[in-house]
Amino acid sequence: MDPRNTPGYRLHRSLTNLKRIETAGLDDADQERIEAARSLLQDVSLLSQPEHSGDADTQVEF
Repeated sequence: MDPRNTPGYRLHRSLTNLKRIETAGLDDADQERIEAARSLLQDVSLLSQPEHSGDADTQVEF
């Protein structure tokens, strides 16, 4: 199985791509959307791989 077809890989790639977007030239609404997407992907990443969060007591609140 190709590791690029796993959900964790796709999540990582999506988050990496969002972090590379230069938001300085975007309008406020687009900047807010990108920040919200980054935040949501980071939350999902913590939930899907809690052992890699670096802190065993980390909790994500919704």
